Amino acid sequence: MAWPDPGWRRARENSSNKKDKDRPMTTHEGFAPFRSWKTWYRVTGELNSGKTPLIVAHGGPGCTHDYVDSFKALAQDGRAVIHYDQLGNGKSTHLPEKGADFWTVDLFLEELDNLIAHLKLDAGYDLLGQSWGGMLGAEFAIRQPVGLRALVIADSPASMEIWADEANRLLADLPQDVQQILRAHEEAGTTDSEAYKEAAKVFSARHICRLQPLPDDVQRTNDAVDSDPTVYHTMIGPSEFHIRGTLKTWSVIDRLTAIDVPTLLISGAYDEATPATMQPFQDLVPDVRWHVFPNSSHMPHLEEFEDCMRVVGDFLAQCEASSPHPEVARA
Repeated sequence: MAWPDPGWRRARENSSNKKDKDRPMTTHEGFAPFRSWKTWYRVTGELNSGKTPLIVAHGGPGCTHDYVDSFKALAQDGRAVIHYDQLGNGKSTHLPEKGADFWTVDLFLEELDNLIAHLKLDAGYDLLGQSWGGMLGAEFAIRQPVGLRALVIADSPASMEIWADEANRLLADLPQDVQQILRAHEEAGTTDSEAYKEAAKVFSARHICRLQPLPDDVQRTNDAVDSDPTVYHTMIGPSEFHIRGTLKTWSVIDRLTAIDVPTLLISGAYDEATPATMQPFQDLVPDVRWHVFPNSSHMPHLEEFEDCMRVVGDFLAQCEASSPHPEVARA
């Protein structure tokens, strides 16, 4: 369903004065020590701005922050926006020697906890997760962590079994020759072939990113995954629709009622995260709303950038107005 109610827009306008918009956008990067490794992060804006900072968790698992970099635009309203590369990806420590017993949901939850502690965000923060990042965000919110103020689940499934069923349904709508190439290589175990990769691009252009040629941000992430597919291949498999990794049977459906913060769902009308994959969030999260972008697939933050930033920004502003960051409350 579409929203926001005009009141959400007013809340954002009232919370975003000219001083916020004129403030220069500062950035700083660093590494958070994590066990014996390190997690790369970047902060856009100021953590002490008085507004609740937003953490952005990228997808994959095994992608990088690059393709969700556009969410840094939300810092223009005065809040800090924190991107990070999850362990095994991008500028964080790579561990290609690690196996399936290492790459777990619990590992990435621990890493997120560690980043929050490193940046001293315990007093309050919002979390946006895209695709796998939204799955991680749901797992994180279910634990009801102290400090979490609001959750955005972007283009994410509540169950990988539903995801696989829906991916196969979408696959059946592809041209027959493309389907045959994909199936033949999956059966032969040759999913690393160029023919398979080219056929998979047909699915991607319909249901992952409809912008062609691909934006540079997306291409950088794709190149990074190609250079080290350890996490993606271990937890997902060779492609979005041939899932044989450790997340194959993952589901959060039976735990969603434990999420106790305001939650926004976003997705695209052509998204591989189809309505069926996200419906459990709508049905079971107590305080939830859902916006579908009519001209997007899996990346509304790029395909409909301005509308996506408006919808997410309005939601965060309304949450801010309802429950100010402690630094604002003390002022």
